Amino acid sequence: MTDVAVVGGGVTGVSVALALRERGHDVVVLERSGVASGQSGVQPGGVRQQWGTPVACRLARESVSWWRNAEARLSSPVPLGFRACGYLFVAHGEATLRRLASNVEVQNAEGVPSRIVSPAEAATLVPGLDAEGLVGASWCAEDGYFDRPQAAVEAIARHVDVRVAEVTAVAPSGSGWELSGPFGRLTAAAVVVATGVDANRLLGPLGCALPIEPEERHLFLSEPVRERLLEPLIVAPELRFAAKQLGDGRVLASDLGAVGDPAEGAQRWRAVVRDGIRRLAPVLEYVEFSVLASGAYDVTPDRQPVLGPVPGHDGLHVAVGFSGHGFMIAPAVGRIAAAGVLGEPDPVLGVLDAGRFAEGRLIPEPQVV
Repeated sequence: MTDVAVVGGGVTGVSVALALRERGHDVVVLERSGVASGQSGVQPGGVRQQWGTPVACRLARESVSWWRNAEARLSSPVPLGFRACGYLFVAHGEATLRRLASNVEVQNAEGVPSRIVSPAEAATLVPGLDAEGLVGASWCAEDGYFDRPQAAVEAIARHVDVRVAEVTAVAPSGSGWELSGPFGRLTAAAVVVATGVDANRLLGPLGCALPIEPEERHLFLSEPVRERLLEPLIVAPELRFAAKQLGDGRVLASDLGAVGDPAEGAQRWRAVVRDGIRRLAPVLEYVEFSVLASGAYDVTPDRQPVLGPVPGHDGLHVAVGFSGHGFMIAPAVGRIAAAGVLGEPDPVLGVLDAGRFAEGRLIPEPQVV
C-alpha cells in the first residue's frame, strides 16, 4: 500500500507526485505507456502569464517562477533551455485591443508585468513584424519557451516513482482505494487522477464524470532553420495565426481554428498560416512547414482546470481539464493538488473545484490559444 497513487505520467501527474514527495509522502505514479507519452509529449513548451482571469494569472505567476530555476532545482542531466523570449498578442481591431487591455489590467493586478504597446513598439520588440494594420498589442517580456519541454517533464519524473502500468479501474477499498489493471492491484490511501482527456474512463464508473471533452489541435513545424528569424511568440487572434521559432531552429506556426481531419483540413490550415505570414510575419515567407503535429486539449466548459477532491468520494482527487495550458502551470498545480490531498486549504481549490459546474460558478478564460 502507498500513501498516494497518481494516475497519469504527464507533466501534471509527475508535478503532483513531486510536491507530495517533497512533503515526505510515499507516492507512486502509474502511467500506461511512458513519461509524457500523451499530451505532455506533443506540446511545444510555452510558459506564459498573459491570461484573462485572476486565477489563471495566479497559477501562471507562481509557475513561471518555478520554471525559471527548474534546471538547477531538478539537477537535470541535460540543459532544459528556458528562454524568456516574450509573447506578443496583436490586435487588428479596436474590440480586440480593448479585450487585451482588459486582460492586462487583470494580469497587472496579479503581479504580471504585461503592458499594452503601440504598433511601432510592437515592430521594435519583434524584428520582422509587419505592424501595418495593427492598432496595438499586449506584451510580456517574461513569457517564454523551453527548448526541451519533454526533457523538463522527464527531469521531474527522475525524482518520483513512476511505474509503467495501465490503470483500468479505481474503486473504494476499506478506508482507501484500490487501483487495478493488467499489472494487478495496488491500494492507496488517496488517488489523484491526472489522465487528461481519459479521466472519465476512471471517474465515470464511480458516478462522478466531469464535463471534459477532447478538442483536436494541429500545428505546423519546419525543419531547423539556422538563421534566427523570430524570437518572441506572436499571436494574432483575428487572423487565427500564431508563430514562434523554437530553440532548435524549427519554426512553429498554427491556424488557431484548425479542427477536424488533417487529411481533409491540412491544405486549408496551411492557407491560413500563409495568410498570417503574408500579413504579419513576412520574414517567414520562405520557411517550409513540412511537419503537421496533432494532439488534443482536454477542455472544460470554462477552459479552466478541475483541481482537488471529488465530492462524495473521500480520498479521490483530480487534476485535469487544462485546455492546452497544463505544462505552463504544472508547478503551481502540483503544489495545490498536493494541498488538496493533505487536507490543507488553498483558495484555488475553492475556485477550480469539481462542484463549480453544477453550481454555475464557471470562470470563463478568454485567452486560450
